[in-house]
Amino acid sequence: MLDLTIIIANYNTRDLLESCLESVYRHTEDISFEVICVDDASPDGSADMVTEQFPQVILIRNSERRLYARNHNAGMRIALGRYACHLDSDTLLTRNALAAMVRFMDEHPDITACGPKLLKPDGSVQHCTRGFASAGTFILEALNWHKLVPNSRVHNRYYNVGFDYSRVQRVESISTCAYAARRSTWERAGLFDERFGQFMVDHAYNYVLKRMDLPVYYMPWAEVIHFGSQSIGQDPRGTLRDEAEAFIQFNDAYDYFGSNPLLKLVVRLAVRARYLARLLEYSLRADKRIVKGPPPLPAPAVAESWATRSTNET
Repeated sequence: MLDLTIIIANYNTRDLLESCLESVYRHTEDISFEVICVDDASPDGSADMVTEQFPQVILIRNSERRLYARNHNAGMRIALGRYACHLDSDTLLTRNALAAMVRFMDEHPDITACGPKLLKPDGSVQHCTRGFASAGTFILEALNWHKLVPNSRVHNRYYNVGFDYSRVQRVESISTCAYAARRSTWERAGLFDERFGQFMVDHAYNYVLKRMDLPVYYMPWAEVIHFGSQSIGQDPRGTLRDEAEAFIQFNDAYDYFGSNPLLKLVVRLAVRARYLARLLEYSLRADKRIVKGPPPLPAPAVAESWATRSTNET
């Protein structure tokens, strides 16, 4: 059995995928691994690029879009690794990050899944952990409380604002853009919930693990660069809509705030009200990106910058 199966789902991010795969083969050492790439019917030639430039990659070509959960489940169903690492196509690996994650999991057999330190292209830390919100917290967030009172305890607790990204610790929920799980985890807890397409997949899976008391950890010794929202950013209005509907579906499916039908109705109305507010805000602002901030450098330039940095530090 291989040490690791790396599963990358891609939609229409050809250049980013190319840089991601190049970084996987450049920076992954001392472990046996395979790469499974699931191309979600991309119109930009991503699948052909993989075939031509990375023939060692196991490529699954979808004839129609199947979205995140189904794509990654397809990879897990044929994985040969002791662990699977779910890796977004808009990531870049540095300094043998995946081997560090495998070693961490080997040294801590009680841990079911882990995520690394995520970095923005400029090297700053990207917040990747969350708490599970109470009903009161959620309602306040739906009313944009975090904008009215940015430093409130509610906001800080939900977004883990005070989280120490320099030390190992157990977390409630962590991003699956670079997420390692041992085989026994998905054999026991199951695969990703395919009722969700693109959104809430990670939150739902971490929630299942929490309810089963299966520990998920953050570990800082592996660093992964993440550009963020490169696929979902291609359709901002659709993203806002699908995010809202996915949260409603998550609350209904998992009784997240309880099974009371009236409470579920309140949540549904609150989510859709917030969606309309966000849609209006999006329509009025000049910056049409889902993720704000300065636009990142192209992936090859970022990769070269980090390669130079690593050489100098060595």
